[in-house]
Amino acid sequence: MEIERIGTIKNALGEGPVWDHQQRRLFWVDSLKGCIFCLDQTETVSRWQLPCMIGSLAVVDEQTLVVALQTGLHFYCLQTRKLTVIIDPESQQPATRFNDGKTDRFGNFIAGTMGITIRDKALGALYRLHPDLSLDTLEPDVIVANGPCFSPDGHTLYFNDGRRRILAYDYTPSGPLRNKRQIFDGNNHQTASDGATVDAQGNIWTALTGSGEVGCISPKGELLDRIKMPIPLPSSVMFAGPALDELYITSISDSGNRRNQEHGSGGLFRIRGLNAKGLEEQPFGQSREA
Repeated sequence: MEIERIGTIKNALGEGPVWDHQQRRLFWVDSLKGCIFCLDQTETVSRWQLPCMIGSLAVVDEQTLVVALQTGLHFYCLQTRKLTVIIDPESQQPATRFNDGKTDRFGNFIAGTMGITIRDKALGALYRLHPDLSLDTLEPDVIVANGPCFSPDGHTLYFNDGRRRILAYDYTPSGPLRNKRQIFDGNNHQTASDGATVDAQGNIWTALTGSGEVGCISPKGELLDRIKMPIPLPSSVMFAGPALDELYITSISDSGNRRNQEHGSGGLFRIRGLNAKGLEEQPFGQSREA
C-alpha cells in the first residue's frame, strides 16, 4: 500500500471528492474558500471560484455540475462559469449552509446542511433533489450533514448526522427514509467519521477525522481496517482512477472549527494498493434500473 500527496494545493477545508468516470477526472472543493478543483488524467489541476461557500457537487455532463452552496442548490457551467439557481430550501436560515452531498444510484442528488458556526444544535436537514428539480426533505434532525453514500444496490443510505455516528436507512429513490438505525458509533473507537463512500463489496470507507485515519466499516458497522494518514485531519474519500482502485482523500488545514498547519494539511492524497475497488458515481439525472 502506498500513500502519496498529489500536487501542492493546500485547501482550508478540502471536501466532496467526486470521480467523473466518463471524463476520467476528479472534482473536489474547498468549502470555506468557495472553490471547485478538478484533477485530470495528466494530473493537471483546474480551478473555478464561486461567490460563496460550497459543500459538495455532482456531475451532470461534461460542462455542467450541480453545486450545493451556502445559497442553495444551483447548476454551474464550467465553460461559462455561470450559476443558475435551482432552489434554496433554507433561504430564511442565514445561519446554515450546504455541506456533504452525493448522487444516489438512481440519479437523484442527496445533500445536507449544517450550522455555519453553531455545531451543538440541529439546524440542518438532509434533502433529495430529483431530476425534475423537485425537492424532498429526507431527515430534518441534522447537526452537520456528513458522508451520505449508498449500498451497491442503492437501497441502503448511510449518513452521519453530526453526532459522531453512522446511520443506515432503508432507501428508495422516491419514498421516505425508513428503518433508521445506528450502525457505527465513533465514540467507541475514539474517533469521528466525516465524508464517506462505498466500495464494490458494500463496505463503507470514511475519513476518520477524529483520529487522522481512513477507516473501512462493514455494512453491519464492524471497523474492518484503520489506515493512518500522514496528516491529522482527513475529511472525505472517493474511489477513482480508470479501474476505480485508487482512493483519494481530501483534508483540512483550517475549517474554522479545526485547525492544523502541519506539512501536508489541506492537501489531496491518494492511496494505491488497497484490496478494494469503488463503484461508478451516477451522474445527476441519469437513472439506472431500480
